[in-house]
Amino acid sequence: MLLAAAGCRSSGAGTTPPPDPAGGADGGELGIGDVFVVRVYGEDDLSDEYRVATDGSIDFPLLGRVAVDGLDSTELAELLEQRLRTGGILVSPHVSVLVREVNSKRVTVVGAVARPGTFPFGSDMSVVQAITIAGGFTPLASRNDTVVTRRIEGELQRYRVRVDDVARGRRPDFPLRSGDIVFVPQRAF
Repeated sequence: MLLAAAGCRSSGAGTTPPPDPAGGADGGELGIGDVFVVRVYGEDDLSDEYRVATDGSIDFPLLGRVAVDGLDSTELAELLEQRLRTGGILVSPHVSVLVREVNSKRVTVVGAVARPGTFPFGSDMSVVQAITIAGGFTPLASRNDTVVTRRIEGELQRYRVRVDDVARGRRPDFPLRSGDIVFVPQRAF
């Protein structure tokens, strides 16, 4: 059941999230706070570990500030190769990028769970996985009234997820996106 942000009206849309206008689940794009290693073959002075700054860039030797926010590791490697080549720094650079920490993508789990908090978002993460990471339900959790809040095109959308039904195989698990908030209410006595 979809709960609209204003007034929590039901739209009858079920628990399935709407199609994502951005093209699907979160990809491997770099974001602020992410940490990655750049290796330039045969160039130890250009190989190092980097953290994406608050402006979405890194300070790369001989190139200066390089905007990396929104690029995946392959796109960043290609960009660095191109800039090293066109800048006359290397004739035929070979660059690889390995992401070490994804700090820009998070999911928040609050309410009747053992360890509420904000956790790293993993690709293909679901509501059940997020609740498990948060230590599982407390004894007073109203499992079938779990709500996922998601921002879509600037609007907050809320989705009711019947987690007990998911656990019993009656419904599919609900896929999460980076930035989602999972709220597990307590049962009313």
